[in-house]
Amino acid sequence: MAGFLKKGVKNVLEKNPQDIVFLSALRTPITRAKKGKLRDAYDHELLAAVLKATITKFPNLDPAKIDDICVGTVLAELGGSKAGRMAANHVGIPTTTSFSTVNRACASGLSAITSIANSIAVGQIDVGIAGGMESMTRNYGSRAIPTKLWSELKDSPVKEARDCIMNMGITSENVAERYGVSRADQDAFAAESQKRAAKAQATGRFDAEIVPVTTRWVADPEKPDESENITVTRDDGIRENTTVEKLSTMKPAFTPEGSSTAGNSSQVSDGAAAALMMRRSTAAELGLTSHIIGKWAGTQVAGCSPDEMGVGPAVAIPKLLDYAGISTSDINIWEINEAFASQALYCVRKLGLENAVVNPNGGAIALGHPLGATSGRMLATLLSEMERQEVQLGVLSKCIGTGMGMASLIVRE
Repeated sequence: MAGFLKKGVKNVLEKNPQDIVFLSALRTPITRAKKGKLRDAYDHELLAAVLKATITKFPNLDPAKIDDICVGTVLAELGGSKAGRMAANHVGIPTTTSFSTVNRACASGLSAITSIANSIAVGQIDVGIAGGMESMTRNYGSRAIPTKLWSELKDSPVKEARDCIMNMGITSENVAERYGVSRADQDAFAAESQKRAAKAQATGRFDAEIVPVTTRWVADPEKPDESENITVTRDDGIRENTTVEKLSTMKPAFTPEGSSTAGNSSQVSDGAAAALMMRRSTAAELGLTSHIIGKWAGTQVAGCSPDEMGVGPAVAIPKLLDYAGISTSDINIWEINEAFASQALYCVRKLGLENAVVNPNGGAIALGHPLGATSGRMLATLLSEMERQEVQLGVLSKCIGTGMGMASLIVRE
C-alpha cells in the first residue's frame, strides 16, 4: 500500500508486475425492491448469477486458482456468509477457495474490493473475486436495532453515539440545511440522473456489464405457489419521463418541511455484482494479460460526523488524491454514489467538480442502491464508461452510514 503514496499521475499510469488488476466487472440488473423483477430471488441467487458469469467468461481459468472471495452485504441473514459460500460452491468454485463477507454499510462492496486488493498486494493471495449482494426486498427493515442496544445507547451523553442510529433521511436534511442545497437544485440533480441513465440504457451502454438473471416470478403475491421462470436483462428503476416539474410535486419523505423526497433520493433495490482481480504477473502466467481492463490504485477511508454522513466523499476523496499524489483535474470520470441528491450535490460543489464528469450514466437515484452491491455496480459502470470515452483515471466514492466516506482510484488499462 505504501508504494502508492505520492506517486503522481505518471507513476500511477505505469504498468508493473505487482499491479492489482481487474479482468472483469459484472453485475445483475438492478431492480426495484418489492416491485421489480428480482423481488422473488434471494440475494445469494443473484450472487450465484454473477459468480457463474465471471468464471464462465474465462474458460481457461481453473476456478481452483481463485484463492479467496470477499462479498459486501448489509442486510443478509447471519451476515450472508453461509448463503454466499453456498452460492460459490453451487456455481463450481471449489471448496479450496475461501469466502468471507464484509459490512461497511453502503461501502460494503468497495470494502470487499479493497480487501481482495490488499490481500493480493501483500502476497496473501494471487487471484480473488470481490463482489456484493443485496435483496432489499427480503431483508430491508426486517431487523430493528436490538432492544438492549437501543435502551442503553439511545440516551448516550455522547451526541455522536446517539447520531449513529439516526435515520439516513434526516442526515440528508441536515446536509441540505447546513450547506444550502435547495429543493430545486436537488430535484434538478435527480432529473438529470434519470435523464442520463435513460440515455445510457437506450444506447446500450449498460449491456456489456449486465448478466441476465433467470429467476422465479410470482405475479400475485397472494398466490406464492403460482410462479413462472423469467429472465431479467435490464435495470427497471429508470424513469425516462422524469422532469423537474414532476419531482417538484413530491412530498418530503422524512420531515414535513424537508427537501428530500422519494424522487431525489436513492431507490431501495435488489442486485449483485462481482469483479475478478489478480496480480498482473499472475495474469501473465495464466495467459490472461489481454483480458485486463483496469487496475486498482488505492483506497482511502475517512470519518465524518454521523449526523451528516453524506459528506463522506468530500472528506475521503481529498485523502485519496493526496495519497496518490494527484489532483481533481487529473481525474476523467467520477462515480459518486447518489444516496441523496443533497449530499451528492454538496460533495460535487465542495470538491469543485464539473457536473458533466460526475456519474455520466446516472447514479443511484435512477439506477437504484442495493447497499452491498452498489459499489460493484459502480465499478462495472465506471470501467465501461472509461473504455467508451477512452480515458484513464476514475474515482469511485461512497458516503457511509454512521459517518464515513470511502474512495478508490481506478485506472483503465
